[in-house]
Amino acid sequence: MTDDRTGDELLRMLNALANPHRLRILAALSERQSYVSELARELGIGRPLLHMHLQTLERAGLVVGRHEISEDGKALRFYEVTGFDEHLTPERVTEATKTLSPDGETTGKVRQA
Repeated sequence: MTDDRTGDELLRMLNALANPHRLRILAALSERQSYVSELARELGIGRPLLHMHLQTLERAGLVVGRHEISEDGKALRFYEVTGFDEHLTPERVTEATKTLSPDGETTGKVRQA
């Protein structure tokens, strides 16, 4: 996804990036895809906390997750970084404000275009 995000989507993306744990997660996933337990061990954070951050990143369109079954039959949730590319300029911010929802995106829901 590129600069075609609505104002609400841009806010969601910026909010997701405004956390050091989530930045570390993105950095780790930019090197390779990973599953939750492996990523939690690598980053030294608990799986529930990691899962919460991954959900935020996924809602923001910064990562995607998929389920795979390992050879021993375990279900693994793999995540990888999307090809996001957002250029922030004063003009981009001005354009984004034209598509903000009235509640300022406090609900966390994606507004359908």
